[in-house]
Amino acid sequence: MSVPGDEVRRDPDALLARVQEEELRAARGRLRIYFGASAGVGKTYAMLSAARQLAATRAVLVGVVETHGRAETEALLDGMEVLPRRQIAYRGKVLPEFDIDAALDRRPALVLVDELAHSNVPGSRHPKRWQDVDELLAAGIDVFTTVNVQHLESLNDVVGGITGVRVGETVPDSVFDAADEVVLVDLPADELLARLKLGKVYQPAQAERAGRNFFRKGNLIALRELALRRTAERIGDDVRAYRVEQSIDAVWRTGTAFLACVGPGPGAEGIVRSAARLAAQLGADWHLVYVETPALQRLDAARRERILDTFKLARSLGAVTAVLSGDSVEATVVDYARDHNLARIALGRSQARWPWQVACGRRIARLAPDVELLEVAVLPAPTPDTVRPVPVARSADVRAAVAAHGAAVLSSLGMALALTPAVGHLDLANIAMLFLLVVLLVAVRLGRGPSVTATCVSVACFDFFFVPPRFTFAISDIQYLVAFGVMLAVGLITGHLTAGLRFQAHVAARRESRTRALYEFARALSGVLQTEQIQEATRDAIGRTFGARTVLLVPDAAGRMTVSGGDAIAALDTGIAQWAFDHGASAGMGTDTLPGSPVFYMPLVAPMRTRGVLAIEATTPHWLTAPEQRQQLDTFAALAAIALERVHYIEVAQDALVRIESERLRNSLLAALSHDLRTPLTSLMAQAEALAGSAPPLAPGQRAMADALREETVRMGRLVTNLLDMARIESGDVKLRLQWQPVEEVIGSALAASRGALAGRVVETHVPADLPLVQYDAVLVERVLSNLLENAGKYTPPGSTVAVSAERHGQWLNVAVTDDGPGLPPGQEDAVFEKFTRGERESAKPGVGLGLAICRAIVGAHGGTIRAANRPGGGVAFTFALPLGTPPALPPDDDMEDGDE
Repeated sequence: MSVPGDEVRRDPDALLARVQEEELRAARGRLRIYFGASAGVGKTYAMLSAARQLAATRAVLVGVVETHGRAETEALLDGMEVLPRRQIAYRGKVLPEFDIDAALDRRPALVLVDELAHSNVPGSRHPKRWQDVDELLAAGIDVFTTVNVQHLESLNDVVGGITGVRVGETVPDSVFDAADEVVLVDLPADELLARLKLGKVYQPAQAERAGRNFFRKGNLIALRELALRRTAERIGDDVRAYRVEQSIDAVWRTGTAFLACVGPGPGAEGIVRSAARLAAQLGADWHLVYVETPALQRLDAARRERILDTFKLARSLGAVTAVLSGDSVEATVVDYARDHNLARIALGRSQARWPWQVACGRRIARLAPDVELLEVAVLPAPTPDTVRPVPVARSADVRAAVAAHGAAVLSSLGMALALTPAVGHLDLANIAMLFLLVVLLVAVRLGRGPSVTATCVSVACFDFFFVPPRFTFAISDIQYLVAFGVMLAVGLITGHLTAGLRFQAHVAARRESRTRALYEFARALSGVLQTEQIQEATRDAIGRTFGARTVLLVPDAAGRMTVSGGDAIAALDTGIAQWAFDHGASAGMGTDTLPGSPVFYMPLVAPMRTRGVLAIEATTPHWLTAPEQRQQLDTFAALAAIALERVHYIEVAQDALVRIESERLRNSLLAALSHDLRTPLTSLMAQAEALAGSAPPLAPGQRAMADALREETVRMGRLVTNLLDMARIESGDVKLRLQWQPVEEVIGSALAASRGALAGRVVETHVPADLPLVQYDAVLVERVLSNLLENAGKYTPPGSTVAVSAERHGQWLNVAVTDDGPGLPPGQEDAVFEKFTRGERESAKPGVGLGLAICRAIVGAHGGTIRAANRPGGGVAFTFALPLGTPPALPPDDDMEDGDE
């Protein structure tokens, strides 16, 4: 037998999180993915077969199914409702595409959407079909879909390395992992090749070409292994999810979090995908960092955009990303790993070209010998036809570079011309020092490249104008070669160091500017009390920092986006803003959702919920591709969201304060009014009783009037008592007199007190004889029962049955008052316990709606609960529960006998 208190108490936060997750999951549709190693294994056929079996009990709609001319698959579409395709014009052609709006309008129970990785025609709502599926799921519609292993983002490069074919359409692994069901459709390689020869996969010409390339037996075996392994990983996730749902303590430790590092090189995406696969295999969280040193901050826009694309890929694969700044990549990475307690670091394999060069991994190993290093193979660079063209530098940048180098040449030549008259008056060493001064000034003013140019031109001018024989590059003494070499080396080193310090100062100034902008924005938001002030502060901060126009949209009472303030953007689309708000994801320019929009929509996600949307129209949208700029924008959005949430809770607190003060004033008024009414009511009741019993006896009509006067006076007295009791309970003046006693006694006294209210009703009691003692205040609990019984008598017609029952339920004693009357209005089961609330708003029945509110207050003071529910056969049941506790032990029988003697 289990002893109370021995069981382990579950974490309430974990239980709450699980309940919230289950509620969100119940509101979304269910996604089933038919997963296969390659085309032709029968995924679409299996999906259609399952849908036909469900069509008898559910509304099934074929959204889009690609049969590829397979007769067996096309036969399964007979008798099923197929959604017409939407026709989209693109480059002079009209292309059919899945009509998501029509599917949402139809709202079937199940939609079939084939080829999850398909890229939609430009002009569609979403660039990818998996985003259409996600919108269907958010609308509560179930979806069946198909996908091949080569279309998973984390396996895209692996499949490309095996087959030599790199597919361009991919699905984030997070979509695959979030599916409610994954059905593996598998065929052996020989059977699939036989189907290919029979024309059951592609048409003959296409099948012959596929057999020579992708559909080789070795490729199919490798793809089958990948599909089986990925499905096994998914099953492991299901097992872990089941343990969480059932609150089963984990038995196996499948791995720990680790850190992956990438640079600006072309192998960064391969490192990200390898890290994502490793994290999935280990069941571990993973972080991705990019360290921006002073040298890396001079990268061109194309390479910086590639870094941002790498981070987008990592976030879609579940990574926690961060852009770090530091002079040393290795030291910065080690510091991040130690700060986040990451015991493993994954980085691409690097080869030192010279013996004195030390690879990055070896330097990290020296700095952190206690950290495990995982080297990831960096795949070769893509073939030229897959390389994204790098944009040519803008003409303005070229002109600026030419002007800087020209200024460096002119500076050196100018110094040479200025020093020519001083020949014979200045020593050559002093002239060389003056040329070094020019190099230093050019480095400070123009940077590293012009300083190198100035060094070379200065050495040439020194040789031509000042070293004998003059005005020739010939030298008369071999020692001048040493002087030239030293001068060249000193000039290059001085220019390099000066330019480096100049660049670091520039970077520090930009960081200080960003920090100052954040500080000023946070200070501006610290004192705001209205949403319009937040809009003004946000508009000014983003405008100064990014040169962009900003509009803040906040939800109204119905959850629809409205513009805060008087500003607006011409290209603003509230529909896109509504989507960003509902999904908590960015949309518009630079995103995967409606990227053709010139406006960027960013949701303002606060700790509790999404509070609004920032619509940003940038004059130069390239700033979105810079990681540090995007990080600063995310910080601005977080500060604005927190400010909106703070303003919201300020309004809530003010409303609550007003309600508290109003409630306190009303309670004080009720208490004073009730107290002042008691004395005249007592006198009136005494006079009515004296009148009814006066001698000689009253006439029958007069006696009826006297009795009616007395009953109304008694009823008025009960109302005044309820008002006074409610005021006392609200103020906390009621002190419970708890005693251990049987419940049948208080039920009997309540029935006796309510005899008049129950006149003409059949009263039944069901109280077992073996009920335990309960600790309660008998006077107050009798008030609860009396109010419930009077309520039953008030709302039921004569001849109705009113029953009182009590039973033990675990550690609670449940007492119920039931009737067979009209019951409560639907949805009012909880509202009837509010003060001044009645079951019928407009009713001739007496009462002010305080009886049930008093019942809930009294039961709550005892640590119990009370609820109301309509009975299936008619009527209503009011049930309150009191905690049983542990009653005191009774004295032994012999002691009782001794006392009797």
